[in-house]
Amino acid sequence: MSAEMSTETRVSPWASGPILLASAILVITGIMQVFIGTTALVHDRIFDGEPRYLYSFDLTVWGWAELLTGVLCVAAGYAALRGLTWARMLGIGLASLSMIFQFMFIPHYPLWSVLVIALDIVVIYALATYHPGPDVTTSPRAAL
Repeated sequence: MSAEMSTETRVSPWASGPILLASAILVITGIMQVFIGTTALVHDRIFDGEPRYLYSFDLTVWGWAELLTGVLCVAAGYAALRGLTWARMLGIGLASLSMIFQFMFIPHYPLWSVLVIALDIVVIYALATYHPGPDVTTSPRAAL
């Protein structure tokens, strides 16, 4: 065994910095969407007394869309923690889709919708500007 110390920095296989924040927010936003979708499916009469707007939609279909988007956001958030490129792309797409769904939900619960839209904007920015560090397997000492 050699007592020699390495001066190379080790890169963790887990992501850090902005991608960690984006992944956490993506998971939290996904959980919020699961709650919204479940509420729309189970208690769709809650939303009957709202004013009519230019767009209208069936709350059951909308609830399933929210539920599915929420589950996919949670999965993409956990995968993005590993720094996977496909998870970042999926996270950006899901956050964009989530913003559209929340925009349609504004007449029913404006504060909740604006909160989720703001979190989705932070997620998109963090996932789009993430630059992964050097890969552990590409260092010359990794081959040893």
